[in-house]
Order: sequence, then C-alpha cells, then structure tokens
Amino acid sequence: MTDGPAFLGVESSLTGRRWIGLSPDQDRAAERLVQITGLPDAVCRTLARRGVAPEEAEDFLAPTLRALLPDPRSLRDMERAAARVNAAIARNERIAIFADYDVDGGSSAALLIDWLRAQGRTATLYVPDRIDEGYGPNIPAMEALADAHDLIICVDCGTLSHDPVAAAQGTDVVILDHHLAEECLPAAHAVVNPNRQDEDGSLSHLCAAAVVFLLLVEANRQQRAAGQPGQDLMALLDLVALATVADVAPLSGVNRAFVRQGLTVMGRRERPGLTALSDSAGLDRAPSSYHLGFVLGPRINAGGRIGAADLGARLLATRDPHEAAALAERLEKLNAERRDIEAQVRASALEQAETRGLDAPLAWAAGEGWHPGVVGIVASRLKETANRPAIVIGLESDEGKGSGRSVPGIDLGAAIQRLAHEGLLLKGGGHKMAAGLTVRRDLLEPAMARLSELLAAQGADRLGPEGLHVDGILSPRAITTELITRIEDAGPFGASAPAPRFALPSVTIRYAKPVGESHLRFSFAGPCGTRMDGIAFGAFDTPIGPALSQSARGTFHLAGRLEINSWGGQHKAQLRLDDAAAAEA
Repeated sequence: MTDGPAFLGVESSLTGRRWIGLSPDQDRAAERLVQITGLPDAVCRTLARRGVAPEEAEDFLAPTLRALLPDPRSLRDMERAAARVNAAIARNERIAIFADYDVDGGSSAALLIDWLRAQGRTATLYVPDRIDEGYGPNIPAMEALADAHDLIICVDCGTLSHDPVAAAQGTDVVILDHHLAEECLPAAHAVVNPNRQDEDGSLSHLCAAAVVFLLLVEANRQQRAAGQPGQDLMALLDLVALATVADVAPLSGVNRAFVRQGLTVMGRRERPGLTALSDSAGLDRAPSSYHLGFVLGPRINAGGRIGAADLGARLLATRDPHEAAALAERLEKLNAERRDIEAQVRASALEQAETRGLDAPLAWAAGEGWHPGVVGIVASRLKETANRPAIVIGLESDEGKGSGRSVPGIDLGAAIQRLAHEGLLLKGGGHKMAAGLTVRRDLLEPAMARLSELLAAQGADRLGPEGLHVDGILSPRAITTELITRIEDAGPFGASAPAPRFALPSVTIRYAKPVGESHLRFSFAGPCGTRMDGIAFGAFDTPIGPALSQSARGTFHLAGRLEINSWGGQHKAQLRLDDAAAAEA
C-alpha cells in the first residue's frame, strides 16, 4: 500500500525510495496479535505482514513436516515414478541421473545418490556443460546414456525435452522437475512436475529437490507396504533446504518446514561437502537461510557457471571428507573468478540498459562473448536497479544465450514461452521469476521488442520506483539478542517472505569506517545514548556510504534487518542497513 503517508515522513530516502509502513489493517492485526498471544510487538508485526491470524501463530512459529508435508500422490505420475525407481533397485538395474547444473539440480541429484547408496545401489551422474550442451537433456547425451542404462532420471530439467527423451530408445525416462510445462509432455515413463498444466497449482512453489524428496517419501511408502524397512529421509532435508532457498522458491507452506528443519540438519555438520564448503567460506556459525542463498549457493553454482558442471553435485553427494575439501577448494577459486567476470559484464550491461532507458517494460542488454555462466546473476542485478524484468544475453557466432529475472507480479516465464511459440526464440522456458532463452542474432532486436510488449501487457511499464517496506519502529535500547531470536522464529526468511525491516528513528552516527571495496561499518546511538553497531553492504555504490561516513554526529533515520553478530565468543545485536534518510532537525 503506497497511497498513505510515508513512514516517518520519508518520501525520498538517500537511495530515492519512499518508506512504506504496514497498512492500517495490518497495524490493527498486529495489535490484536499482541493482545491475544502476548508475543513481542516486533514479532507480531512480522506475523501481521504475513497475514497470520492469532489462532495460527503458534503453528506458524513452529512449522513441521508432520503438519505441512503434502501427500506425494497428489502429484500426477508420482506413484508410477516411485514404482519404477523401486523396480530398478529390486532388479539391480543400471540407473543414470541427468541433472541441471545449478544448486537445485545438484541437490536433487545428491538426494537420489544418497538414497540409492543407503540401499547398496549406485547411479551414473551426468550434468551437461552449460556452454557446450546448454540447459536440459540433449539428444547425443540421452542416446549415450540409454545405451548403457536401464533407467534415466532427469532432475530439475526435462519437462520440455520432447526430442531428447524420445532419443532414449529402449530406456525408461522419469522426469522430476518444476519448470513450466506445455500442454503436451515428453513421452517419458513418468513426468512428475507440480507445474504441469493438468496440476491444480497448489504445489507450484516447490523446487525440484522438494519434488525429488516427495518421490523418496512415496518410494519409501511403497517399500514399507512390500515389507521392506525403507530409509530415514530426515537427514536429507539439508539438501532440500539448500535447493529451496538457492532456487528462490517462495518460503511458504511446506517450504518453510523444509528450510527450518533442513537448517537444523545442516547445523550438525554431518554432510562432508557442506561442512567443507562452509569452512572454506569462513562460515563459523550455524547457517541461516541467508547463508544458503548468498554464501553457499553461489559457490556451488560456480562450477556450473564457469567450471566443471558436475562439481556442485559431486560435492553434495560425496561421503569422503578429503574429496569434499578438494572440491570445496576448487569451487572457492571458481567463485572468485566468477565474481571478476560478473563485475565486468555487469558494468557493460548496466551502461547499455541505461542508454535504452530503465523505465521501459523490459531492461535488457546483450554483449559479444559475455560468459553464459554469469548472465543470470547480472540480469538479477539489472532487475534490482531498474525494478523491471531484465534479460541479459551473451552473443557468440549467430546465436545469443541469455537469462532473465522478473519482479513480483510479472510472469516472465510465460512471456518467454509465448515468444518461443511465436518463433522469435530458438528455445525458451522457465518460471514466473526466472527464465532462459536462446535467440538468433538477427532476431534479437525484434524478439526483445515483442517481449517488451508482452511484459507491458502485464503492467511492467507501470511499475514505479521500488518502495522500502518497513514493519515498525524500534529503539537501540529495545533491540537485544533475545528479541532477534524471537523474530527469527517467524522465519525462515527469503523469497516471498522477506526478513522484517525495522526503522530506528533519529539516531546519531558515532563512528563510520569503509570496509573492503564498497562496504561500511558504523555505530550509532539513540536519543537515550544506547549504542549499537551496523553494517551496510555496498554502501559506497549508493549515496548511503558517503552520507554516513562524512556526517559524524549527523542524525538519520535508519532502516534495516536485525541480526546477531557472533565474534570471539561474543554475541551482539547488529543492524544490517538497507536504507537511510536524513532526520529533520
């Protein structure tokens, strides 16, 4: 809601954003939650933003799989897929896993490998090269796998792969995916996908790893019905949590339970690959959903982006600590290289998009030789800058391969699919918030013009500057580690469930120091003198860095997320700054 008064009167912050508080209805809901539940006001404001009623609060704060896990059989083809996998195990058949090269694909593959290993079975892992093969099954790879295997399981891919699936003659193919499907499905033995057109959409928020987990639940059920013991699946939830967050799946419904319980499993440090990767990244605390999305996820993705495509899946699946350490070291180096490549492409793409105009329905850029492994990340940055759907394309020879990211309310995947049906793309697909495409060089301009039209029809041309949503006001004196822990109980936070943001009004900057290339570490005090620390990442890429660092004793309204900073055995409350505005004298 943006038509009421600006929160704290901030019409234009240092970053040019209007601060938006809870709606009057949400304010009243928060007050009611406080009265009925007795929970802290900050927690109740977080719940009110989520639309949680007082009678739902207790269950919401403690999401469990027992309460939220759907019946796997509610998905079409699930029983048939699980039965085929169990038959392959019983007959000791040769199994291949064809996985996408991102975190969701790697986690999905590792889930199956772990589960099969517990039953004394192995599987061949195949992850296509992003540059040489592109996304999803291809005919040569499927033909080769079919020659040597009895069953091919495609994870996080395959829904649109009609010809490659047909090429696997004599071998059954099971597809476990979540990408948008067309009306006609490939001629596979089973296609399990909550985004099939004949599904009701109630599970459309699941990532591929969650679909694989449901398959394992159903396979276990069938095994127990046949008098077999079945496997313990709870130890696999770390992989489901990782994939859910890294694939930016909405943190609602069962996804909240997947992530909450998966983080608990991850905190035990029992998976050698994730333990080694956490150590190489310097992660010295129990992971949060933030760490999955912004620390571990990018490192696992680095292999698929600019290195060997199967590194991530191998890291997640290995039980050998020495192999895990070696793989984590390789991924750490590749991630550093990825950051350098990304910075170069990002600067060129932003300059190009700004020249076209960031107020168009679509922000897009294309460049010669831009690495296909970073175009998706750059598209995400461009989307954040323009608050518009964004496409970034790397051109090579007669083709361009690109990735897109969207904003809430604009279905980019459907628009890309429409473009492919109209013949303006060689290939394209995805989901609402992200998509990929391949386009002929000579059709690039008309394809982007038509995509812009399709997005404008959804309202992308009417998006204003992004406002900053603020959940409430807190003073430094009121912010304790205990309060932050209570607020975190309303998580996990991520896609469709952002961490609550609180404003600290009229605080005085006491100390500010640049950190790294563009970050700012600072401290501030409230009107009563209570001091608190803060960190502002990327502050010097915005007016925030110069304003706070040059305004010793200056008074500002600050807005950000609360976190616990653990260092040297000490735990202190800290503000992760999102925005600031000068406070009126």
